[in-house]
Formats: sequence, C-alpha cells, structure tokens
Amino acid sequence: MEHGIRPAQWVRKGEWLVTTAPQSSLHLPERFARKLMQQGDVQTTGDRLRIRLFRDEEDATPPYWMDLEILYEDDFCLVVNKPAGMLVHPTVPGQQETLANAVASYYACTGQKLRVRHIHRLDENTTGPVLYAKNEFSQLILDAAMREKAIERIYVAFVQGQVSSTLLKIDAPIGKDRHHNNRRRVSPSGDAAVTHVEVVETYPDADVSLVRLQLETGRTHQIRVHLSYAGHPLLGDALYGGSTTYASYQALHGEELRFQHPLHRDEISVKAPWTPLFNTLRSTFNR
Repeated sequence: MEHGIRPAQWVRKGEWLVTTAPQSSLHLPERFARKLMQQGDVQTTGDRLRIRLFRDEEDATPPYWMDLEILYEDDFCLVVNKPAGMLVHPTVPGQQETLANAVASYYACTGQKLRVRHIHRLDENTTGPVLYAKNEFSQLILDAAMREKAIERIYVAFVQGQVSSTLLKIDAPIGKDRHHNNRRRVSPSGDAAVTHVEVVETYPDADVSLVRLQLETGRTHQIRVHLSYAGHPLLGDALYGGSTTYASYQALHGEELRFQHPLHRDEISVKAPWTPLFNTLRSTFNR
C-alpha cells in the first residue's frame, strides 16, 4: 500500500492544503500537477508546501432536497446511502429527482461550493453506499482506483433457490441483449465480468438463499445477470426472472465499500445498514 500524507502533516486553510510533507507524498497525477504549477496553485515557504486543492466550483446540477443519509464525509470524499427507487444521476433532460441532485442540494445547504462527482453507480432500485469525490484531485485518484479495481464493493442479496457452497465465483462475460434494450446477458462476445459469491444463509422452506457478493468488475446489471445465469435470480428482479412474491424490486443491497483515501492512503471502510426490506425478508424466512 502506498503511504500518503499523515494527519499530523497537513491542515486545510480555505482553498489551500498546507503541509510539511514532500510534494511526492501527495501522489499527484502528472498532468494535474503541471496544471497546478501553471496556475500558480503550488507555493513553497520554507519547509511548508501550499497547494490549492479546494477551489470553489460551480455546478449545473439543479438541487433537489431530500433527507440524505451521510455514511462518511471529509474534505476529500463523501459517501451517501442511496435509497431504492432513485437514479444516481439524470438520464434525460429535466430530470431532477436523482441522487446527484440531492447531493447538489446537500452541498448548497452546507455551504460547500462543489461539483457533484460520483465515482461509481448503483442501479435505480439497488440500495447502499455511493462514493463522491469532493475535488478534482480526489476524483483523479479515485477514478484511477476504480479502473485498477482497487475499490471494493460488497453486496448482499436474497436469491431464489438453495445456492451451493461450492459456487464461489461466476466468471462469465456480459454484453447487451439485442432483443431487449434494458437487459444485459451473458455473451461470449461481451466484456469480462467476475463476481465472487459467499453463501450466508439458506432458507429451505422458502427455497431462498442469502448471499454476499463482491465485484471484481463493474458491468451494468452484473450481479443481476450473473445470479440469473447461475440459476438463482434475485428476489423481486422480474427483468431477470426473479419472483415478485416477496419483493417488488431486486433484493440487492450494497453492504460495504472499501477504498484507499486519496490523501493519506489509509483504507476507509464504509458500511450501510440493512434496509427495512432486507430486515423484513430475513425475519420472514427465519420464522
């Protein structure tokens, strides 16, 4: 693991990060470092280094107020617990009731002049943590971490059938379903996709299993496609063959998010509490 600037080595002063650590310990991307230098955003005074990382920014995302559950926040990152039935960002002009709009409202209400920068997405009815970068530096570092598969996303799901404990990994490429615009399917010509599976509990009377899942890749609908392909569609996931007897939308929840902090490089682990749907399902199946 790379080491960054330790907490005792830096302080924020307005738009500036002030540190006694060497510039190399920030691991600034080369192009970004050049831009900062050209803009006069890097200054040295004695053994102190000042870098303007916290500029006020304008964002075109219209604010939409809702009561957000903040799971983690500091000067560099924000993690929000996304509810079911909400898109991460607008998909058509004029759409405003999305998580991006809610985050824009949160920033405005807390006096933070920031752009909304999501690092990853969740499907509309999938719940759990969504990570945002609060400045350009953080976005560059976290985007690179996503590309390098260094951000761990752990999910839980209720699925149909008794999942075998021998099902540890689903390695099957995913592509578009040419017969259905909104669906994806396992396809030899698709993009590589790997999902790791752990059986948590099985409920023989209901013919249901609770599984924990970790993504190695992040394809659209990956978990939903892979579990359906394995013969265990998610409860409530009608698009991929799941029964709606117990749930009206897919029973999929982001349980934990792990990432290396952009500045100090310590691992941050953020857990999202189970939703009422998940608690109800578990109670029902445990009777």
